[in-house]
Amino acid sequence: MSDSLQAIVEALIFASPEPLSPKALYKLLEDEPRETVDAALGALKAKYEDGGGLQLVEVAGGFEIVTRPEIHDWVRRLFHERTTQRLSVQALETLAVIAYKQPITAAEISEIRGVNTSGVLGTLIDRKLIKIAGRKPVVGRPFMYATTRNFLERFGLKDLNDLPKIEDMADALGFEPPSRLTEATTAVLPFDPESVDVGALAANGAPTTAEGVPEPVAAGDDTANA
Repeated sequence: MSDSLQAIVEALIFASPEPLSPKALYKLLEDEPRETVDAALGALKAKYEDGGGLQLVEVAGGFEIVTRPEIHDWVRRLFHERTTQRLSVQALETLAVIAYKQPITAAEISEIRGVNTSGVLGTLIDRKLIKIAGRKPVVGRPFMYATTRNFLERFGLKDLNDLPKIEDMADALGFEPPSRLTEATTAVLPFDPESVDVGALAANGAPTTAEGVPEPVAAGDDTANA
């Protein structure tokens, strides 16, 4: 493996607008044996483990280069003017229900939360955090909702198996999870708010607090405060 191949892999990951998967790397570097590409990727991982302001992380099935958690405060300064939009408590609760119970209909979400959810679903779709994932085969064939790849990227998750305990996520994001959701949710991995790339969040206009996580606003009607 040459140093130039490692540099090319690094440049491709850095320039990609979304996490770059090994499959995409193989296709871009089709003249190179896969084991050579894997070796270059491995060497790149080792390089970023040595420290510095950036790190190579695996998220949403691919790799991206992001800022290290310990320097997020500095990155926030750069994107300060772009962090004013905030997800409401209602939107965070709804997103949590969808993340842990997907695919799920609007009626099922409302049943778990105990309030009408139509207002915040549009907000979450606009933010590209959820998507319509088909129709449920029941009377009326209601839409079902699921999280998106963008959701994984925003929260620094490799896949849905990386979802933390709902209580841990709710505590980190500053909202009270619906009791019906916590009763039905099993434990998975511990949630580390510092794993969220604040620089990427801010660059994409995501709502963040001083701690680098989505900041809720005062509770109220879902439709009015989505």
